[in-house]
Amino acid sequence: MEVFRRELDLQTKGEGDIIDITGELMETISSSGLSNGLACAFNKGSTAALISIEHEPGLSLDLKAALQRLFPREIEYQHELAWGDGNGHSHIRASFLGPSITIPFHGGKVDLGTWQQVVLVELDIRRRSRKVIIQIVGQ
Repeated sequence: MEVFRRELDLQTKGEGDIIDITGELMETISSSGLSNGLACAFNKGSTAALISIEHEPGLSLDLKAALQRLFPREIEYQHELAWGDGNGHSHIRASFLGPSITIPFHGGKVDLGTWQQVVLVELDIRRRSRKVIIQIVGQ
């Protein structure tokens, strides 16, 4: 069993920005020299998430609308009362979507569906520098 690690530095445009990292994930698997295993991508931060979605404009808008319905920006959050930073909803949304995703691969290729991509979803209200760690375990 071997482990390979890569860190991605990403710049987001703020709340609602969705960045497709599927290419970087596939490139990292290829660079690892491993044929079979698991690739885990992890966002270091509490106001962004990593998910799998068909990355197309309609679904991107649908995701943003669904997050607003589930976790409205306008309601009171204790985090905001304590810190006054206006991003309580960002933390809750990120907690529900999650900071990481694990994708199996075999034959050196990720096991994603035809219309399935791995994306970082920026949930904070401001532009952010994000670090995504891709760690691969396999043989």
